[in-house]
Amino acid sequence: MANFAVKINYGYFNSVSPYELFIGLRYTRAKKRNHFISFISLISLMGITLGMTALITVMSVMNGFQKEVRTRILGVASHVQIGSFQGNVRHWQQIADEATRHPAVEAAAPFVSAQGMVSHNQVVQGVLVRGILPTMEDKVADFSKTMVSGKLDDLVPGEFGIIIGMELARMMGTFVGEKIVLISPQGQVTPAGILPRLKQFTVVGIFEVGHFEYDSGLVLIHMFDAQKLYRMENDDVSGVRLKLTDLFLAPKVVQELPAMLSIDTHISDWTKQHANYFRAIQIEKRMLSLILALIIAVAAFNIVSTLVMAVTDKESDIAILRTLGASPRSIMKIFIVQGTFIGVLGTVLGVTGGMLLAYNVGEVVAFIESLLNIQFLSREIYYISKIPTDPQMADITTVAVTSFILSLLATIYPSYRASKVNPAEALRYE
Repeated sequence: MANFAVKINYGYFNSVSPYELFIGLRYTRAKKRNHFISFISLISLMGITLGMTALITVMSVMNGFQKEVRTRILGVASHVQIGSFQGNVRHWQQIADEATRHPAVEAAAPFVSAQGMVSHNQVVQGVLVRGILPTMEDKVADFSKTMVSGKLDDLVPGEFGIIIGMELARMMGTFVGEKIVLISPQGQVTPAGILPRLKQFTVVGIFEVGHFEYDSGLVLIHMFDAQKLYRMENDDVSGVRLKLTDLFLAPKVVQELPAMLSIDTHISDWTKQHANYFRAIQIEKRMLSLILALIIAVAAFNIVSTLVMAVTDKESDIAILRTLGASPRSIMKIFIVQGTFIGVLGTVLGVTGGMLLAYNVGEVVAFIESLLNIQFLSREIYYISKIPTDPQMADITTVAVTSFILSLLATIYPSYRASKVNPAEALRYE
């Protein structure tokens, strides 16, 4: 005690002194006569740990689903698309050559895009027709990886072959080698009036992207066949698709490309073309994170009740320290150390548990499925059989810092109350 008294007489401390740290950590365990405070401390610790584990895991799974959807969409769509304000784009070779000079552009490919309808077995379905050059399209899209039957090279100019999605093939009962009719909305004038243009195509391939919009509503034909069907000049296309070395550079590339192109064009990127879809996913992630963050908030503010009871239990000890010369600020620091220790320990355990679960959530879910003989993600419905996960250090750091700040804020009132304990009143009946 004498050593403590010497240290206390120095007055206010700019930082936590060894004796304040020692007593604060010692107070995390209550006296033998009052185990209830220790129990409440344990509940607060477990609440922070479980809340952080759940929040990190959910955010990682949401990131995984977002990455999975983005990969599938951008495997078919383009990172950057160059079009024209006047409709068709001319001199696409020149545009492709100039665009690929940008260091972030990996490849370029022309395309013809138009609306159409396909008919087979008295089933008619509206589709998006995309005319491509197979050798160049393979550099900007992942169709080769998604082909269930056939290959892109089976699209030969003049043979009028067509590649359709798996869902469209199921709806129409179509297989490779069968004939289907592609109907163009651009009509031709006849004595009987304006009639739609019809052309019979042979199914040469079927792809399955895993995204219903494309698997049921997109068909691929050779670009030269598309130009004939839609009466376009040989040098006319709907636009040029670009693949970037990093898809997240798309907005920057869109700003820099106009200065590199000698032709007036309209340029857009995937962040604008699919903005609503990815914004919806982001909003869902934020709302789930906010809801789960309330668990951490409740657990953190359980520290308030823990410290209030600890202050009541330790009033005589506080009074003795005050009579030995401890300042009110020193008393505050002792209880701040006690509450912060609970918060920091819960944060460390929560981050550890969250990262372990986030990186192994697929195996955990698979074990639960085999144990209960159920299936959470049916491949026929979701096109995936394993829960995707993508833990990001930015999210984990944000959760950890938030938890620590909440824990620190929860210690302010009880610590202030402890500093206001009157030594005479506390020792009156001791």
